[in-house]
This record gives sequence, C-alpha cells and structure tokens, in this order.
Amino acid sequence: MQAWDTDILIAGGGLAGATLALAICRLVPGYRVTVVEAFPLSGDPAPSDYQPSYDARSTALSWGSRQIFERLGLWSSISGQAAAIRHIHVSERGRFGVTRLDASEHQQPALGYVADNRWLGLCLMESLARQPNIRWLAPARAEGVTSLRGGVRVAIRQDGEERGLTSRCLVVADGGRSGLREALGIGIRQEDYGQSALIANVSTEQPHQGIAWERFTERGPMALLPQVGGPEDGHRSALVWTLSPDDLDDVLALDEAGRCACLQRVFGWRLGRFTRFGESHHYPLALTTANECIRPGVALVGNAAHALHPVAGQGFNLALRGLMALVDAFRYAHDNDLSPGDLRVLERYRRQHAPDQRQTIGFSDSLVRLFGGGYPALGPARNAGLAGLDIMPGAKQWFARQAMGMVTGGTPRQPSDRDREHWQ
Repeated sequence: MQAWDTDILIAGGGLAGATLALAICRLVPGYRVTVVEAFPLSGDPAPSDYQPSYDARSTALSWGSRQIFERLGLWSSISGQAAAIRHIHVSERGRFGVTRLDASEHQQPALGYVADNRWLGLCLMESLARQPNIRWLAPARAEGVTSLRGGVRVAIRQDGEERGLTSRCLVVADGGRSGLREALGIGIRQEDYGQSALIANVSTEQPHQGIAWERFTERGPMALLPQVGGPEDGHRSALVWTLSPDDLDDVLALDEAGRCACLQRVFGWRLGRFTRFGESHHYPLALTTANECIRPGVALVGNAAHALHPVAGQGFNLALRGLMALVDAFRYAHDNDLSPGDLRVLERYRRQHAPDQRQTIGFSDSLVRLFGGGYPALGPARNAGLAGLDIMPGAKQWFARQAMGMVTGGTPRQPSDRDREHWQ
C-alpha cells in the first residue's frame, strides 16, 4: 500500500487555506495536514500586542461567518477587533428609494462584522500554532500535480530545490490567479465587468454608528463598511468604490483632499465631511468561476474556485461556507474509512456547495448588473424596487438573509458536543 507523506495538502496559506487547516484540525483531528505557502511565516506579534494601522485592509464577515468561526472556537478572539454592522442602508444616488436593514429586526446583535485581514491572520495563526497534526512549508510553492492511485504527488519547490510530496487529497487554495489551477489544466469562465475596484480606508466627520452603506451611482456601486479600533476609532470606514478605467485614472491623479471632495460628491453628506482618504489599492473586476471544482484527489476552494464582485461583500463568506462543506465531507470520509480524496467524498462537497455557490453568485452578480449604472432606463424600476423592499416583509427578509450569509443549504450549524471535545 502507498505510504502517504500527508493526508491533506493545502496549497495556499492565506485566510482561506489557514481557516481550512484549522477546521480540519479541530473537526477531523485524525488527519495529518500540510500547508504550502509561498510567503514566509511572518514574525507578527501576538494578538494581545496588535495595533491596527489606519491603512489596514479588511474583510466583511456575515452573521453566518461568525457562526462558522464560533464552531471553530475562534470567534472570541476575532471579536476583539471586529466592528459590528448593526444597520445596512441601501440607496441609489439621485433617487428616493431606500432599503434599510436593522439587526434588531432579526433579534441579533449584528447583521455582520468587519475585521482587519491582518487581525484575522494573527488569530488564525495563534490557534494553528497549538495544533499538533499540522506542518507548514513556507516559503514554498506547489508547482505541479501527478495523479496516483488513491491520491496525488505534488511537486514542491522550496529553498531552490524541488521534491515530491504524496497526499491523499490536494486542496487548491492559492487565490484567484491560481498557478496550480492552471497547472492542472482547469479552465475558468470569466465575465469582465469593465470596471475596477478602488479600495481605501476613509474617515468622516460624523461617526459611522455601525452602519454599512451600499450606494449605487450612475457610474457604479460603492460600499462604506464600519471599522473599529486604531486611529480615528468610530469615524473610520472601509471604502469599496467601483469605477470605470477613465474615472479610476481621474481619481488616482488627485491628491488626498481632491479624493475626499470627489467621494463627497458621489456619496453625499450623510456622514458629514470626508476628512481623510488613506492609501489606495485597485484591481480590475470580473466574475470568475472555475470549470471544475473537484477531480479525484483534488478540490478547489476560495478564490481559486470563484471570485465575485466585492461591493456586496459575499466573496469570503461564500468561501468559508465552501470550506465547511469540504470539511464535513472529510469527516464523512474519516468516519466511513474512505480516502479524503475519494471522488465520492469530494462529490459530496460539490453537491452541498453548488446550490449555495449558484445562489450567492446570482445574487451578487444581479445586484451589480441591475445597479451598475449601465442601464439608466431601469432607474425608476430600481427605485421602486428599493422602496418596495423596505415595506414588503417577505422580500426584505429574503434580502437580509442573503446579506447575512444565511442562504439555503449554506447555514452553518452550531457547535456540537463532539466539536467541543475536539477543542480540548
């Protein structure tokens, strides 16, 4: 019989890969896990010494994602630097239609949260450091895959040398520009939105009060998400601003005061004056989905499987639910003495995750296309739709469940006694 170097090899140690590694260690502790990460493990301080910077990049976490991190025993750490989204305000510039979502309407303390990526990484790595059945290869790259009976051999390049590692299952988690996906010959479907996302942190004269703003303009959607901690606590928000290539160039050519003034004209005065515009990042927008998410011995997760428009804040939350679907399939394999890379096991993952993927991608894509600014004749219909959502309980409840990540087939269960035993 084949002597496997590891049971599950995760290619990519970012937020998705690290979360998957922790979930396997916590929920299927009988498996040996190896994580291959292209960047060296950082020497960041412990979470207790964390000092958020003004320009820290952040991620929106839905209520469903909070439940997932609770299941993994990690939420108590993350919550220390997570801004609660207690209200969501959706509007279209120049029209009266508005939809408002409030956490109190759902008997919950928040609709979602916003946390710095670095903070999430610190919490994950601190927890992973305590897991005995995981090893890291970093910096290292997974560069090729060969199929074996019952698993795969992965070519690993580390310290200028190449070696092969055998694994019963390879999980591709190396991001939207996945080199390993390309090496496997897995194609993608890509729909270019013809726009770019400008990402920055901004400060406002008035406090955000836990409100997430979704603002649709004639040139594209934008979002302002509340942030907590660090400089200008309570007045700092994460901006996701969708712009055409020409508009992006115009904004990037401005100084900080000019960018604040430009944003003011588009967003309005609901938060008073914009007083600060931090370091900017930008990237082109496209809806990308892999043609295959499983093969014998191989599974794709996160941005390697699907990349969404960021303004609806659904991408990482969809990825998390996919990770948990994969872990549940792995637990089925372990309990039934099957290989984690067995196609029957991975097909369980695909079947569970596919409806959630279709629904979430459809919701996000439809929202962007309907309000993306390309169809001015639909303005009255969009306006009526937003107004209608605010007064129709059934429609508003559906919209809220999408925003909160509580989609059909994707709602994570609460921690079980068996889970808690694994955490001890």
